[in-house]
Amino acid sequence: MRWRPGDAWTLLAPAKGIAHAGVWRTPDGTVVKRLVPGDERPGRYGYWRREAEVARSGVLEWTKGLRAPRAVKVESDPDGITLRTEAVEPGPVSVAEAAEAIGRFGLNRVEPASWFARRILRDRLDDDAAHGGWAGCATADVLPADVRRLCRELWNRRTDVLLELDRLPHLLVHGDIHPPNLLRRDGDDVIAVDFDQFGIGPLGFDLGYLLQSTRAPIDELVDAYQAGSSGAWQTADVRRGAVLTAAITLVARAAWALTQPDPGEHLDRLVAQPSIVDEAVSHAS
Repeated sequence: MRWRPGDAWTLLAPAKGIAHAGVWRTPDGTVVKRLVPGDERPGRYGYWRREAEVARSGVLEWTKGLRAPRAVKVESDPDGITLRTEAVEPGPVSVAEAAEAIGRFGLNRVEPASWFARRILRDRLDDDAAHGGWAGCATADVLPADVRRLCRELWNRRTDVLLELDRLPHLLVHGDIHPPNLLRRDGDDVIAVDFDQFGIGPLGFDLGYLLQSTRAPIDELVDAYQAGSSGAWQTADVRRGAVLTAAITLVARAAWALTQPDPGEHLDRLVAQPSIVDEAVSHAS
């Protein structure tokens, strides 16, 4: 008998491509996420079992800065994995609070497991290269000429960008920080979800994801990050990692969006933040 959600469950998020088959809230106060088979390579960003591994390990139920909801049960069957976690009522999390929590999260010391993501941007760029790169952004009439030029330059310098990121300290990363994944504050920490790309990444990685999904000034985000990390890192290095990560993510998502019937917000974000891409290009020059 194939798996199906309970009749009394409330849908919170519909199926999202190969990422998951839906998220529901149950009457007994748990959240159910259905994971479906996909990439079986543990170190890759798209490893489909990672959230189940996170839940089984319990590693993110005690970390500082960011924490995952308490895992209730992880059940495997021939068609996938059902992950049950404690339901968390959402609450406001400001961008500055998020940046501060991210900075504190990077200070946690955890022994990396085989299923930690390790090359998120490198793997994504490899995938983009296999599908023609960002050629759409370089020629799209809907983008301003200066943005198209920056997209071409960043793609041509992508190897240098990755080398710059490799030179930075590497630490724990959530892997997909944006406001909907930050549920609420819990004291000095933030309870977060969707740790499907959790692992090790360069300094500023999570801040870069936050940067490209908001309109907050980068200086304010870097200052908040440094407050959370108690100044553990050089401010210039934090900014460099955030800018390089944000620029790659902005352009890569815009390039993907141009292949869709409705490009949505990704093109708007790129057009609104060309200075981020320009700064990234200068770092890689």
